[in-house]
Amino acid sequence: MTATNNTAGKADTLKTAVIGVGYLGRFHAQKYAALPGSQLVGVVDVSDVPCRQVAAELGAEAHSDYRDLLGKVDAVSIATPTPQHYEVAAAFLEAGAHVLVEKPITTTVEDARRLIDLAARHKRVLQVGHLERFNAVILALDSILTVPRFMESHRLAPFKQRGTDVNVVLDLMIHDIDIIESIVRSPLVSIDAVGASVFSRELDIVNARLRFESGCVANTTASRVSLKTERKLRLFQDDAYMSIDLQQKILTVVRKEEEQPDGELPQVRIDERNFEQGDALKAEIESFLECVRSGTPPVVSGEDGLRALETAIRITEQVTGKAGRK
Repeated sequence: MTATNNTAGKADTLKTAVIGVGYLGRFHAQKYAALPGSQLVGVVDVSDVPCRQVAAELGAEAHSDYRDLLGKVDAVSIATPTPQHYEVAAAFLEAGAHVLVEKPITTTVEDARRLIDLAARHKRVLQVGHLERFNAVILALDSILTVPRFMESHRLAPFKQRGTDVNVVLDLMIHDIDIIESIVRSPLVSIDAVGASVFSRELDIVNARLRFESGCVANTTASRVSLKTERKLRLFQDDAYMSIDLQQKILTVVRKEEEQPDGELPQVRIDERNFEQGDALKAEIESFLECVRSGTPPVVSGEDGLRALETAIRITEQVTGKAGRK
């Protein structure tokens, strides 16, 4: 392997690979192939024809078994179906590779903790693919956030067969769970959730109310049976209200102007900022590779992925318990 230590020099070219080159994995492979300092040496998928097509397009080798690349790459993205995340990620960490695993990190809390321990033991980067953290409008919040009091998120999408190997909480809502928990930065103390299965055997629509130790309350809704696509977040703090359109990259901030004389309605200032669409996946992978080179912690750590998974599982268990399902 090019990088045998937990860091590599700036000039080093990292040997990279992508395991699972379906809809999302194909994009991962394209980014690795295009980025300077990355040599995409292989792609892996059990579907032979798509795998060979991606490999031919990007000048990489095609493999049907991820074990063919163990010990041969420095960094790897894992975009397999979620139930395979633990097995594949564990194998690459043990073989000395740095790992970017798509969300959710694993299907169980126990497996997530094992991956975190493996990464620490082998001194390897373990990053979780919560892509919204690299959304330009989310990054812009850092300069204006104080203490959030109430948050509300809606993540709606039309039904697609892709992603139904997990419920809508693990498929869609987990994005907003991660954003909310990264903003609130306070222990979660209670959950109240409801939901239903509509088109699949798993939950397709869920609403959850999260209450944090700080007093902040977050209301989050995810649906994959909607007629429209929507990714919006609203945030209230003592001095401002923020409306965030994650899809259109629009941030609207409403603030009260200076105090008015008694009896007069307060004036408000509305600031709206539009951001370029950008390439969040490219930014995510660039950040991952920079962490590999520098040894710095990833933006979305294994612990972050574990925290979001724990909350998602608690929401799922509460909904299925209320519905009387096992």
